[in-house]
Amino acid sequence: MNTSKAARRSSVTTSARRRARQAALTGLYQWLISNDDPTLIQVHVEEQEVHAGCDRVHFEALLHGCIGQANELDIDLGRHVDRPTADLSPVEHAALMIGAYELRHCLEIPYRVVINEAVELTKTFGGTDGHKYVNGVLDKTAAELRSQEVLAGKAKRT
Repeated sequence: MNTSKAARRSSVTTSARRRARQAALTGLYQWLISNDDPTLIQVHVEEQEVHAGCDRVHFEALLHGCIGQANELDIDLGRHVDRPTADLSPVEHAALMIGAYELRHCLEIPYRVVINEAVELTKTFGGTDGHKYVNGVLDKTAAELRSQEVLAGKAKRT
């Protein structure tokens, strides 16, 4: 396989994953605001443009995983936030939930990519400096949930 084909495939996969995260963020935002049934939220999001071309498997894992494990994810995040997670903006809260879920369950995704993707979601959909907050919280969460990977990354940089 030539390198340009691999690069294109990687780019398509990445953008499909990013779209899955955007769709999941949309659904989690709705859930945080309305506490609607996750299945109804999924149907609603799937009708939106944000869902077009997304990695459907990853979208479903994020949406249902974050909702199903919301309490556990909020406990992980709660150790690193300066207020109750219920008091966070829904966009920041949803981005943090996605990041924490991926840190816990998507070990094939490097922790730095998880953090970067959550930061990008927050830059796109959140408040002016919300991405800085998300970055700091997920950096601390990654150090806790993926300590060996974080330490190995720091050792490489020094």
